[in-house]
Amino acid sequence: MSFSSHVKDELAGTCGSARHCQIAELAAMFCMDGHIQTAADGRSQAVLHTENLAVARKCFTLLKKTFNINTEILVRRSMVPAKGGLYILAVPKQLDVERMMNAMRLTCLTKSGECIPGKLILQNDCCRRAFLRGAYLAAGSMSNPEKGYHFEIACSGPEKAGQLQEVLASFGVDARIILRKKYHVLYVKEGDQIVDILNIMAAHISLLELENIRILKGVREAVNRQVNCETANISKTTSAARGQINDIQLIQQRMGLENLPPLLREMAEARLNWPDVSLKELGSLLDPPVGKSGVNHRLRKLKELADSLRVIEEDVSC
Repeated sequence: MSFSSHVKDELAGTCGSARHCQIAELAAMFCMDGHIQTAADGRSQAVLHTENLAVARKCFTLLKKTFNINTEILVRRSMVPAKGGLYILAVPKQLDVERMMNAMRLTCLTKSGECIPGKLILQNDCCRRAFLRGAYLAAGSMSNPEKGYHFEIACSGPEKAGQLQEVLASFGVDARIILRKKYHVLYVKEGDQIVDILNIMAAHISLLELENIRILKGVREAVNRQVNCETANISKTTSAARGQINDIQLIQQRMGLENLPPLLREMAEARLNWPDVSLKELGSLLDPPVGKSGVNHRLRKLKELADSLRVIEEDVSC
């Protein structure tokens, strides 16, 4: 099961105790997945489509609790078994549809019957939380947090996306809207804000799971940075030591280490004896010990001497 489905299963089992919160959640689900149909005889019926059985069950339960409506359910099986089926919930009686629309403050946006709820049902924080929960159940998704952070709700029109954006903004969440094909997609990519959204929707188990994943990812990233830093330092030290040994071997071949000043001779012999140690460790091996800057100074003198020998060698060859 994907993380997004895990969140939806948790939310499907979460229901506000107050009737106004239940109406707000049902309004969001209906606005995202439902519409009003007008029959040939002029009567209206409300229809909601969903591919998620848990969402269909919750919608059925909310309709029964809030309006005492017995909903007709039709299941259409997909030709592809992996895709599951389509669940269609219908409220056939016009009187029930009118009660629903009045309670949800629904306004039809287009001739297709798509609706948007009025702001009156979103006045309370608890109702806005329920509304966001219903919208995610109906049309939301989340990426696997192991791979990245992405929360989105696909809306059929800009009005619905704008309303959800205002709801999230009331909780301090900055959501963006992008047009993707025929949908206006509201999305959030920041991990901290997605955690806030899960808290707003009351998906507390999923929130803890996400936080655990974020902690593990943070530890892995910190370890990787430390390993990369140490690897780079070792590579840098090894490369520098190789150049220093080349300089010392050239001096040894051309003039002999015994002809160097005592301090430089000691340094040259120490580097040949301990080719892999850092400058700080190399200085501690001298007698008396020398600091890193002192070691660096002596090695620089040896390099200058080796460079001068190379110049003489080039002049002679010319």
